[in-house]
Amino acid sequence: MNNKRVGIVGVGNVGATLAFTLATKNICSSLLLKDLRENIVQAMALDISQATNAAKSKTIVQSCIKDEEFKDCDIVVITAGIARKPGMSRDDLLLTNAKIMTSVINNVTKYNPNAVIIIVSNPLDAMVYTALKVSNWPRNKIIGMAGILDSARMAHFIFEKLGYGQGQIEASVMGGHGDDMVPLADFSTVAGVNLSEVLSKKDIDDIVFKTKNGGAQIVKLLETGSAYYAPAYSTTLMIEAILNNKREVYPCAVRLEGEYGYNNIVSGVPVMLGSNGIEKIIELNLKDEQKNQFSKSIASVKELVDTLENKFFNNTL
Repeated sequence: MNNKRVGIVGVGNVGATLAFTLATKNICSSLLLKDLRENIVQAMALDISQATNAAKSKTIVQSCIKDEEFKDCDIVVITAGIARKPGMSRDDLLLTNAKIMTSVINNVTKYNPNAVIIIVSNPLDAMVYTALKVSNWPRNKIIGMAGILDSARMAHFIFEKLGYGQGQIEASVMGGHGDDMVPLADFSTVAGVNLSEVLSKKDIDDIVFKTKNGGAQIVKLLETGSAYYAPAYSTTLMIEAILNNKREVYPCAVRLEGEYGYNNIVSGVPVMLGSNGIEKIIELNLKDEQKNQFSKSIASVKELVDTLENKFFNNTL
């Protein structure tokens, strides 16, 4: 563990599941939890602390009520934000969560100047853009978690089609975390065998469709909520890679600065994660069709960014 401290802002389903996983797996030495709901965050810290004793984990879990208590973290994960409510427009949701993200980032950066920040809040790519702009931090220090989750969903749907290969499927998804994400069948394999060699084009097209709607399917089934186990575990992988300087490659949301031909826009691409956060951005050799799909995904994120620039940042910065 090397005396590493992780902080989590927002202990809803994703934040609480992440905290439980980190604490019981003994991934960090200290875990700080923060939430506007003071009773809830204290209850979560107490419950998870008791779980660590059952697991014989050495991780110390602490709830933070005051901003200055949430400090000196190596990694901070932000899950704070609201879900879209009935009658709420997409812009309303975007602007509300941008306001929340701004407040959180101002506090986090003040007391955690050396942290790597992982954003889980939605709309994901726009929230990463907001955090980067508000903080003026370098792009390697603020990363969005989405690509690992989307790739895991794709792997699940591949297994559903095949009926075999569980644990041997490597799926790859890039682009924004939304309807225009880009599942990459050409870069996906089963035990090292390319997807096109074990599945028909029709089956692959169905997998791509299900991957894009993987989160919506869970929301529909739950009726009051969204996924949290897979998002939390996906975030755990990023934390382990950074804390242990594994230099592993995962798809994550990052601000592009010339890569793939785009500038000052956030999108999910393969990156190498290590102690400095993003150590390297990997540029895949995409086919023309994949480039077109990626361009469409970038355009969707740009719509959100344009809304932020015109309706939020012009009034607050």
